[in-house]
Amino acid sequence: MDDAVAVRVSGLKVVRRGREVLRGLDFTIPSGEVTGLLGPSGCGKSTLMRALVGVQAGITGTVQVLGDPAGAARLRRRVAYATQAASVYDDLSVRENLRFFAAVLGVGQAEVERCVEAVDLGGAADGIVGDLSGGQRGRVSLAVALLGRPELLILDEPTVGLDPVLRVELWQLFHTIAAEGAAVLVSSHVMDEAERCDRLLLMRDGELIAEGTPAGIKEQAGASDIEQAFLTLVGGAA
Repeated sequence: MDDAVAVRVSGLKVVRRGREVLRGLDFTIPSGEVTGLLGPSGCGKSTLMRALVGVQAGITGTVQVLGDPAGAARLRRRVAYATQAASVYDDLSVRENLRFFAAVLGVGQAEVERCVEAVDLGGAADGIVGDLSGGQRGRVSLAVALLGRPELLILDEPTVGLDPVLRVELWQLFHTIAAEGAAVLVSSHVMDEAERCDRLLLMRDGELIAEGTPAGIKEQAGASDIEQAFLTLVGGAA
């Protein structure tokens, strides 16, 4: 597998309860870039991310991640996935959560402190997670995902519920992680976040309707912004 390509997907279909949720997707995700997965709620973004992690049932097609089949045992420390719902323990503090997951991954205390600071939770590190706001709890999950410096970081709606300043800071963090060589996949249904990505995968109704740089997709659609490009491309695909 090309070292510059973190993910290679071919003919990916997912059928759930007799309905085709993903309809024959073909795409790649490069290392060293932030790729945005954009589309309206219910279009299949979360299903696609679960397929990349290797936890989605009902799959046909090929999903290669860092040179191995998605879900392979040796990918466990190389791939991190932060879901929309905070996947942390509410009865532990922020720091206790990170120490627990760091022990599972076999990384040290310095890594815990790095990840706490990376998501700007230093002032709340000893607070109980269940007492935090929804946005803060989401950042705890993100901090857990950052432990061990994964080579592929998959983030499902990581900026939902965050104030504009923190959203900007997190996007800066995503680009810093990518600049260190990791592949970062960020899902969103907010089209104005598209311009923050190096590359985009635009989805609708289980299909990819466009793939490329924000500038390239806008040029393809003859549009001045990604939202208008999406609407134009949807109209062309209808």
